[in-house]
Amino acid sequence: MSSFKIRPRFRHVIVGKKEEIENTLLIGVKAKTETFISNYLPGHLYIKIHPKEQHFWSPQLHLTFEQEENHVIVRGLYGPNPTVWAIFFFSYVAIGLLSLFLGMWGLTRLSLDMDASILWALPVFGIIALILYFSAQAGQKLGAQQLFDIHHLYEDLIGKHVKVE
Repeated sequence: MSSFKIRPRFRHVIVGKKEEIENTLLIGVKAKTETFISNYLPGHLYIKIHPKEQHFWSPQLHLTFEQEENHVIVRGLYGPNPTVWAIFFFSYVAIGLLSLFLGMWGLTRLSLDMDASILWALPVFGIIALILYFSAQAGQKLGAQQLFDIHHLYEDLIGKHVKVE
């Protein structure tokens, strides 16, 4: 799994019924309660690290199940806690919008031969965005072992190797 993947994912086809596969995975995760916890909604299973082992960067696996004729398509999406994801998403949006408006304001002032020193804020926003990016990469490295643990749990429960994209 490359560190350049923001949210690694996989797609896996299993022969069988959706309910049976969901129950198998749910029972398997519940058997490992010292290490993992799960949240289940019909068609969705979230596998998370046990709270005693969790930290800010701990990943989780979101599984969705789609019944086709005689097989089930299981889609897995790895990612951080949704709160962490939202913090970074809204931080990037805020930096982007501030850069856009300050850029327009500064360039307008510049075109009118007025003082446009506000444009010096744009490199500062760029540096802040880089700091956010590198902190997210560092956090991804801190949660990598837990991500591998969750993935190996999934592979053990289904009994097959699954390639993450």
